[in-house]
Amino acid sequence: MQALEQKYVALLNEAERRRLPDLDSIQLCFRALSLAATIDRDCAALLAPHGLTEGRFVLLFLLNAADDGLAPNTLASQAGVTRATITGLLDGLEREALIERHADTTDRRALTIRLTRRGKQVAKTVFDAHGRWIASLFCDLSAQERALLDGLLGKVSAGMAKRHGAPGDPA
Repeated sequence: MQALEQKYVALLNEAERRRLPDLDSIQLCFRALSLAATIDRDCAALLAPHGLTEGRFVLLFLLNAADDGLAPNTLASQAGVTRATITGLLDGLEREALIERHADTTDRRALTIRLTRRGKQVAKTVFDAHGRWIASLFCDLSAQERALLDGLLGKVSAGMAKRHGAPGDPA
């Protein structure tokens, strides 16, 4: 079993000390958070040698699928980031010579972002390696176990959405 991160061990110990109800659920939440943090760290370590962060990786992925390029506001929307964040991410990708900004032919005020040849090469290398890594995360689970886990995670997510009145959810 995966160890809990130290901060969650401390919180779980405090929950036990205070005799909070349903310690099993608290521990399960902390186990999920610890696993997510481990996945995030491993992902960052895999992307770092390519000069990428998760945000930059997502932009490469989106741009690789758009042969004609994308406008910065479209990229921001598709990546789920703010316009200020997209500017910083694009600046970093441009410094690494992975993207180019092109003036729109019909509107000089507008930009189109495209991958450079190097950007396409990095994208292919990283996507292939990243895809194999992601697939390996659950390789020790059978198809039935993966389906069960997917259903359970979906049930937890739906419960959270219901309690928090997620957009489009009848709360």
